[in-house]
Amino acid sequence: MTATLPRSGADMTAAASGVATLSADARARAARVRLMIFDVDGILTDGGLLYGADGEQLKRFNALDGHGIKQLQQSGVATAIISARQSAIVSRRASDLGIAHVQQGVHDKYAAFVKLLEQLQLSAADCGFIGDDVIDLPILARAGFAVSVPNGHRDVRSRVHYVTQASGGHGAAREICDLIMQVQNTYDATLAAYLRSDRTGETPA
Repeated sequence: MTATLPRSGADMTAAASGVATLSADARARAARVRLMIFDVDGILTDGGLLYGADGEQLKRFNALDGHGIKQLQQSGVATAIISARQSAIVSRRASDLGIAHVQQGVHDKYAAFVKLLEQLQLSAADCGFIGDDVIDLPILARAGFAVSVPNGHRDVRSRVHYVTQASGGHGAAREICDLIMQVQNTYDATLAAYLRSDRTGETPA
């Protein structure tokens, strides 16, 4: 027998409330997403850059974000990373989450975006992108579903289709993953898999 969990207004996620505020245009754009692309600094992290005594760069990721990305992949949406910085830590995180398409150290993010679309044979309209700074604008201006975060640059926030309620590194990626699945009517199916009575353990995100 499958357990069901009660839902209340207090339990509503940021994604659920976000879906309710989406314009018809933004909803249609989210419904079309087949590839969701993430920036790293300020999106998958809070934007802080930590350096060890030996100069090693450290980054702090969010486990909720990670599992949201895994669920989005399970729903049939591919995921990718495009980042201006090069980091072995990001490569490790992407590997842990099963993100197959990772382009780092690219200062011309739009060129990397075009290359990825050609590789996957997708149009820009099929893609979502979440970024926080002006270097992301060339992609955000062309992606089918453009997203930013509340701690993003004002000139970015004013030019996207959706601004998350959660900030970068603190659930923004999870929010957008949940929102896309809810709009595409796949969220309940991914959640139901975790409520099966015969469910076994899984690798943490």
